[in-house]
Amino acid sequence: MTDTRPDEKPLLVTVLVFPGVRPLDVAGPVEVFASANEFGGRYRVRTASPGGIDVVTSAGTGLSVDLDAAHVPYISDVVIVPGGPEWPTLIKDDTLLRAVKALETHSRRTASVCTGAFLLAEAGLLNGRRATTHWRFTGELAQRYPQVSVEADALFVRDGSIMTSAGVSSGIDLSLALVEEHRGVDLARAVAKDMVVFMQRPGGQSQFSVRTRVPPVKQEVLRRVLDQAAADPSADHSLAGMARRAGMSTRHLSRLFRQELGTTPAHYIEQVRMEAAQAMLEGGDDPMASVARRSGFGSPESLRRAFMRNMGITPGAYRARFRTTGVSAEIADRAGCSRVPTPDAHGMPLA
Repeated sequence: MTDTRPDEKPLLVTVLVFPGVRPLDVAGPVEVFASANEFGGRYRVRTASPGGIDVVTSAGTGLSVDLDAAHVPYISDVVIVPGGPEWPTLIKDDTLLRAVKALETHSRRTASVCTGAFLLAEAGLLNGRRATTHWRFTGELAQRYPQVSVEADALFVRDGSIMTSAGVSSGIDLSLALVEEHRGVDLARAVAKDMVVFMQRPGGQSQFSVRTRVPPVKQEVLRRVLDQAAADPSADHSLAGMARRAGMSTRHLSRLFRQELGTTPAHYIEQVRMEAAQAMLEGGDDPMASVARRSGFGSPESLRRAFMRNMGITPGAYRARFRTTGVSAEIADRAGCSRVPTPDAHGMPLA
């Protein structure tokens, strides 16, 4: 069992809650810190709300509260700001925004989960910073708050003392990275294993299936082409090959891709093959030559070029993401130690 030094002080985590908060935004991080305590992590977690009143979540369940957000009697090591499905209404709640500002002022680290980023942005805490939120709302965040540099594909963004994470389950990724930063990679790995989650999920928010991300297509013949590509990425999906199987000209097929998907056939097929290669790298230790062949890239060099072009990292670095949340490299660098390569293209510890 991993353990920390007995003389280490407990780390204080305050989770802001409010009427309409999404339960998993709260429960995910809380469970990470609770699990860390089972392995000697020494976290003390408390919930706070405006006025200290108990709240009803977006799921209709009650949530008890420990503290009034305006009168938390200590400096928090971490403040977690979750989101909620009614975030457009929440960002107009002056009382809630005052609570966000009060907690941030008395915190060493403030982190949002999902649409909690909108609360930080509305409070002015993300001005001049990089940030992310749920993939459905990254465009809205960028439009509403032009002073925020939105990283749409990141699962996790750190900018100074502020951290933001993507969709609801990414609050777990964020919290694991905090555990690694506070207590070391061994404890974070123990927590990840205990919760049966990845130390660092790969692929960013673009990891969601290529086939499910594209809008519904009207042309049955194009649907068949897309389904064939998803079923066997290693097959001949050249423009000529796809057009031949579809019984149309290459020019007409290209036009359908542009009209219905807003992309080219070559780019779409590369994304399908990238997704296949990512799954193989995540789930096994097959040689790169085998991954390249089975995913349709053909050679390790073609695979490497595709990963560098799409993700800014090599396939080997992508596979290595399962060994750490990525924060150890930053810790080593700050301490002046030999740098462990951080594989994220944006310099984030979790992506």
